[in-house]
Amino acid sequence: MLFLIALITFASTMIGGLVAVRFKNVLQYFFAFSSGALIAITFFDVLPESLGIAGTVPVRTLMIAAVVTFLFFSLVERFFLTHHHHEGEEHGHIMGPIGAIGLVMHSFLDGAAIGIAYQANASMGFIVALAVISHDFTDGINTVVIMLKNEQSVKQARLFLIIDAVAPVFGIIVASFFVIQPSVLSVILAAFAGQFLYIGAANLLPETYRHSAWRMAVAMLIGVLLIFVLTTII
Repeated sequence: MLFLIALITFASTMIGGLVAVRFKNVLQYFFAFSSGALIAITFFDVLPESLGIAGTVPVRTLMIAAVVTFLFFSLVERFFLTHHHHEGEEHGHIMGPIGAIGLVMHSFLDGAAIGIAYQANASMGFIVALAVISHDFTDGINTVVIMLKNEQSVKQARLFLIIDAVAPVFGIIVASFFVIQPSVLSVILAAFAGQFLYIGAANLLPETYRHSAWRMAVAMLIGVLLIFVLTTII
């Protein structure tokens, strides 16, 4: 199952990058859907599972882990993915690869999240995988867009797209080699909750503000309902 999921995450990222070039007029719906799905997975599955296996770990520790992770990714995006908007043109070129590397790191952690979630239980791993696959589609989109906006060549954009597609696969493999105690796993899951919440609410959601409010709301609601149904029946 993990091998199949790894292949799907690779394909999702690659398809997302190709879609970024050909279907720019409908990308906003994918951003909205992924935003809703990631916010839902945070509150319907990841945090409850973290609390359920915490044992003697204080709830406050788990919340701190989630907040610190949220702030970490906020700072990473602030200084590595959007800083080029405030710099001169000569800095814009290098920010393409720097921004793409940041997304590769995100993708690696996404893969690790799948592997770690499977250590908690298979159903949670499946749910997290669905959220990650949805997000990896937009990761592929973002990788290509960041490279091309900073005047990198299409060839270089495709190279980083391939690296970004391989990153979650590598993350799954690395996470599969480690057995983590439930108390430690609870803190790690709380940290990933912070990551998912940041990506869904602070990274993807603003991308929908320039489009039809009700259509974006419907796309987000579909993402939320999908995760709600899956977490209910699985």
